[in-house]
Amino acid sequence: MSVNLFAAESSEGGLQFPSIENLVEWPAYLFEGTFAEFNKISLIAILAMGIPTIMFLAAGRDRIPSGLQNLVEGSVEFIDNQVILPAIGREGFKFRPLLLSIFFFVFIGNLFEVIPTFQMPLNARMAVPGLLGVMVLIIFVAVGFKEQGVGGYLKSALFPPGLPKPLYALVTPIELLSTFIIRPFSLAVRLFANMLAGHILLVTFGVLCIALWQLSALVVVLPFSFAMLVALTGFEIMVAFLQGFVFALLTAVYIGGAMHPHH
Repeated sequence: MSVNLFAAESSEGGLQFPSIENLVEWPAYLFEGTFAEFNKISLIAILAMGIPTIMFLAAGRDRIPSGLQNLVEGSVEFIDNQVILPAIGREGFKFRPLLLSIFFFVFIGNLFEVIPTFQMPLNARMAVPGLLGVMVLIIFVAVGFKEQGVGGYLKSALFPPGLPKPLYALVTPIELLSTFIIRPFSLAVRLFANMLAGHILLVTFGVLCIALWQLSALVVVLPFSFAMLVALTGFEIMVAFLQGFVFALLTAVYIGGAMHPHH
């Protein structure tokens, strides 16, 4: 991490915690000041795409069962049994590559929060979850148009059956906002907020550990702060996995809803 993330003693003897900019903004490696600026977030995004790609290619070439092959096969079975079948049904298996890609991209991108020298979750910057949310919106709308036709999908999405006609003046605008704006927005914000909050917590306890080591009078508290840091690190690994799972599951739910109109 940058030295700006470390605690220091101020002239008054207090602690200085890093500003939010120090936690999420990183200098450019290449093309500084241009639309193609390449920084730590860009590098993590490439790795989050490249690592699962290499894993699946390597596992596919391995004719002898191995630990990597078992991991990949277990991941596929997990997505099939816990995401696709409950949310879409057997016809959802054609979306397996998409849902696996979303799960691994989000999960591995989040894991960089606890990897030394990186220590930054990819999805703690709103641009990445925001782009994923827009992508999911385009996908489930396209699926709805394909499966039901443009008119049929818009009718099922905006005009729930069984309501008195005067209520549609109230319900239809709500359904419009809920389906086409709130869904992708909530997907993005849920992922972003969880990862940013966890990142701030880890940095806070990391700063406390460093500061308490420097302040000899409070060094007796250091073991408790360090234990909390270790516990939070384990917790954030679990959160990284859960956020990948939840994002893939909600994507499947929205696709399933677009495939199966209300009856």
